[in-house]
Amino acid sequence: MVTEPAGLRERKKQRTREAISNAAIELFLEHGYDNVPIDRIAEAAEVSRRTFFAYFPTKEALVVHRIADHETESARVVRERPADQSPLDALRAHHLDGLDRHDPITGLCDEPEVLALYRMLFTTPALRARMLEFNQAGAAALAEALVDTAGMPAVEARVAAAAIGGVLWALAQENHAAVAAGRSADEVAPRARAAGEKAFAMLATGFGDLGAR
Repeated sequence: MVTEPAGLRERKKQRTREAISNAAIELFLEHGYDNVPIDRIAEAAEVSRRTFFAYFPTKEALVVHRIADHETESARVVRERPADQSPLDALRAHHLDGLDRHDPITGLCDEPEVLALYRMLFTTPALRARMLEFNQAGAAALAEALVDTAGMPAVEARVAAAAIGGVLWALAQENHAAVAAGRSADEVAPRARAAGEKAFAMLATGFGDLGAR
């Protein structure tokens, strides 16, 4: 019996995973998330129902898969920052760079498929619930990174991570709303950058000037 090299097996698995995800997203965007059963996705991807569940435990996972790499992104940024840079400065720089690149996770992206995907995320109750889990997992990973690399007490780290994650998510929603209203990403970019700068300034001051005029 010939055994496939591990690298080849992984590439085949990745192709299967992408085929299932692509088929699902296409069906969701055409017919609506709630109107597409798992059996129809499996048929479109030419896999069995059993194979489907081997790659994706739920329908929600099919959509969140598209942004899965971002779940612990803030934690990675904090862990990989230069020794002379604070966690907040590293996250601020990373966010502003994402805006400059029109990274979809910042909400500042006007590609039609990205706009449709975000619209589905924000308007489908099951997906909004899954995004809450996504953000909570990201905050937990960030809190661990703050404890490990900045020596923060656990409680303070969790509070800081929750605040940072909430700010990034709020900014992404605002940016998406502006682009979804018909403005180009380039048009929205200056306002998005100013909002990002202001938000991180508020995080840096601990909201001490909240409400000040």
